[in-house]
Amino acid sequence: MVKLSLRGAVLLGVLFVFGCGASSTVKEPAFAKATAGGSGSLSLVSGELLKEANLEVVWTNKVPMRKGETLKQLFIAGERIYCLSTRLRVARYGGQGGNYITALSGQKGTIVFSRELSPAGLPVVGWELYDDELFSVVGGELVEIDPQSGKEISAERLESGAVCAAARNRRYFYVGGADKQVHALRANDKVRLFRAGAENGSAIVSIIADKDFVVFATDGGNVVSFTADGPKQLWQFYASDAIVGPIARDESSLFVASKDTNVYRLDIRTGKLIWKHQTAAVLDKGPVVTDSVVYQYVRDKGLTALDKENGKALWQLAGGVDLLAEAGGKAYVITDKKTLVVMDNKKGTQLYSVNFAGVSKYTTNTKDSKMYIANEDGRVACIKPMEDR
Repeated sequence: MVKLSLRGAVLLGVLFVFGCGASSTVKEPAFAKATAGGSGSLSLVSGELLKEANLEVVWTNKVPMRKGETLKQLFIAGERIYCLSTRLRVARYGGQGGNYITALSGQKGTIVFSRELSPAGLPVVGWELYDDELFSVVGGELVEIDPQSGKEISAERLESGAVCAAARNRRYFYVGGADKQVHALRANDKVRLFRAGAENGSAIVSIIADKDFVVFATDGGNVVSFTADGPKQLWQFYASDAIVGPIARDESSLFVASKDTNVYRLDIRTGKLIWKHQTAAVLDKGPVVTDSVVYQYVRDKGLTALDKENGKALWQLAGGVDLLAEAGGKAYVITDKKTLVVMDNKKGTQLYSVNFAGVSKYTTNTKDSKMYIANEDGRVACIKPMEDR
């Protein structure tokens, strides 16, 4: 059971304009042009080394950054790559600072927009695209951004804050608050209409939303589904310890990792267990799911690949950290030794290894074979398998 309650009180939103306000597009320094191929000073990885692993550089570019600014994170949303950078308030750099977001074309690497997002020190939680609007939780504000211009559409103060990435469907945003409740906010005016939470009072760690239902997971081991337009529970699943990381999904199933050492596959409509796979350590990160494989990082053990159909292990790579992309039955895995390892998913064997010493940032791409990598200086590159032309 979950605690569910209707609440008709209107939340009066406080409009908060980040950084420089509506005219927050970064004007300096001038945008660099994307470069096709792997030659030149923007190269992160040797083109010759990539060629030996049947990989090639699609494009490289340099995110516009000022002194004291470092690239912190990459996001994929739609057809674009978003680069979050931070400039601390340091006197020798003029005493100013902030979080900045730069959008790059995923196909060509050209800069679409670059703007200040928020003052330095405010957390940025999630970066999602719904139809033609980007949304994120930035320092306790639910922010909507135009993906074409980078201009802020709206910013709404969240009464209960946010402890994980928000989710949305056509009618509502769903925000996991610090009060251990999922708050449903009407999309057009951000009025809170209802809320839901686990009856054991555990904290929300992840939310997904569909047109008909919403699912949230908690640090008490709950996975709960309720109707999208009101507080009616559909089903609940219990793990014996906290759920960690985001919930992953496909059309018919949910995939969650728990501190009880298990990875679970659940029926998305009923919550019934389809399979579980026990790992060799407490899990602290959620799974990555592709068409046929579930990838799970296991602390001190590396990355494990599971058959999506039955949950059986395909291989385990010691030192493996995360999946960059998958193509042609091969998994491209970044490791803790600053290498890219190519694994054959069918045979469970290692095919190639490439020196990635210059790479410190990356994002996982489950849509196609392109891999997006970067370093803290703002150099960003897209690479892909040669056979995927």
